[in-house]
Amino acid sequence: MRYSREHKFQTHERIVKKASVKLREKGAHGIGVADLMKDAGLTHGGFYAHFDSRDALVIEAFTHAMDRSTARWRKLSEETPVEKRLSKIVNTYLAPVHRDDLGHGCAVPALAAEIARESAKTRRVFSGRMEQMIDMLAEQFHGMPRKAARKEAVAALATMMGSLVMARVAGNGELSEEILKSGRDAVLGRANPVAKKPAKKATTSM
Repeated sequence: MRYSREHKFQTHERIVKKASVKLREKGAHGIGVADLMKDAGLTHGGFYAHFDSRDALVIEAFTHAMDRSTARWRKLSEETPVEKRLSKIVNTYLAPVHRDDLGHGCAVPALAAEIARESAKTRRVFSGRMEQMIDMLAEQFHGMPRKAARKEAVAALATMMGSLVMARVAGNGELSEEILKSGRDAVLGRANPVAKKPAKKATTSM
């Protein structure tokens, strides 16, 4: 039986979406092709009708996940007043619900350590998507020159992702909550530093 091009496209998309979730849950090396295909409701033998290699699927899967994260940030930004956009993104990212949902969360904290040991092509694609996340975050630092905003965005993203990893390691108790809050405070504190009080003028005795 021959399937239409549209059917093949839909099947391909289903495999990528399912793999995207499983890879974030179990890691890039925590699940095999057979299991990925089974989870998508397909046989192992049909894999190469859709992908040249396992690496090709991994690349598509985490690209899909990172694109979803950037799109989510974009949607939050569009729905929020300008002055509250950064805090909305940060508070949503460093939240218990995100900490506890590995399969549908940001791919970078879930996979970055493994991707660093993957092929140059895989790292290049991953890096390109991370650049998009940095650019999206830099847009939220209003009133800053572009170079300064990018620097702040890189620092913010590193803090957010590191905090999320630590919070997940700590579980879901008080320490985990403390880590999430400290991460939020660190990012938003840099973006909105407390204005220094003007020094009192010295008085001279007559």
